[in-house]
Amino acid sequence: MKNNPYDSLLVHLAKCDDKDSIELLLNALLTEKEQRDIANRIRILDLLERDVPQRNISEQLGVGIATVSRGAKAIQHHDMNALLITYRNSSK
Repeated sequence: MKNNPYDSLLVHLAKCDDKDSIELLLNALLTEKEQRDIANRIRILDLLERDVPQRNISEQLGVGIATVSRGAKAIQHHDMNALLITYRNSSK
């Protein structure tokens, strides 16, 4: 049975105990655009949780409405509270 590379990434990230190690890994794996896209997805989740209309989010962040809708579905199916708390606390 072969190892699943994505699963290996998850296991490795779970073992990382500091931000710098994770940042180095993500810098190696993701392009700058991919990193910006992930950051934008977190902004989308935050704005959705603040009841900003999807069309406004799309215009404000310069993303497609489908991207915003994907964020809305993620909120419906997954608990994003811990991520949003961390994001909001880092913005202060």
